[in-house]
Amino acid sequence: MHAKKSLGQHFLMHARIAERIALTAGLAPDTVVLEIGPGTGILTRELLSTVGGSASGGKHGKVIAVEADRELFEKLHIDFANEIADGRLELIHGDIRTYPHFGPTGLKLGYSVVANIPYYLTGDIFRMFLETKNQPSSLTLLVQKEVAERIARSKKESILSLSVKAYGTPKYEFTVKRGAFVPAPNVDSAVLTVRDISRGNFTSRAQEEKFFALIHAGFAHKRKYVRRNLVNVGFPAGNIPEKARAEDLSLSDWLILSSTGPAAGLP
Repeated sequence: MHAKKSLGQHFLMHARIAERIALTAGLAPDTVVLEIGPGTGILTRELLSTVGGSASGGKHGKVIAVEADRELFEKLHIDFANEIADGRLELIHGDIRTYPHFGPTGLKLGYSVVANIPYYLTGDIFRMFLETKNQPSSLTLLVQKEVAERIARSKKESILSLSVKAYGTPKYEFTVKRGAFVPAPNVDSAVLTVRDISRGNFTSRAQEEKFFALIHAGFAHKRKYVRRNLVNVGFPAGNIPEKARAEDLSLSDWLILSSTGPAAGLP
């Protein structure tokens, strides 16, 4: 199969890595798994061996795989004809961003997302599944190494890292070298998990909205101190040190700011 640049395709070709991703996800046998962009099906097969079980062997899970590439979708339909017939695999053709009926709102509570996603979709995927009312129990994503490090390892925060940490616990699991893909990307990748996903950090929808308004205001001008960024748009700066920058504040600092004062007047 020829990779399409327009879809950001880099096919994972190492079965052992696919197996490790499925194991890292820690899926129970009866889990419903959403896979975004199954591609050649190498990860799909490992997910099915983890949650698919035997169609006649009692309770088992299911894999829902959403593929935007029509050519790949048709090939997967042939390769996984038995699993589709048994009901262990539901294969859907479409863009996960534009088909909400098989997005988060249409999935059973407790589902998990496991995927090798195109780099350009990373931010969309995090927003779509962490901010939805029907959040997954976990995310296991193969993403650009730099992004995984920024979210789970960096001592400096960013809008992306705070947006993920507000809803769950991210962990950098392991590195996947660029040579594991065809065609090889220009950078290495990494498997990032987000577990314990919930809205437990927020007492209300108003606080949740204020939290995101605050971090976007705080990071609006990175060269300026965060107090000035917040005050300039009408937010109280609380006990933030005079010369602190937005990247220096922890998740708990932002949560404290979002829980004080009225939610009205959001910019």
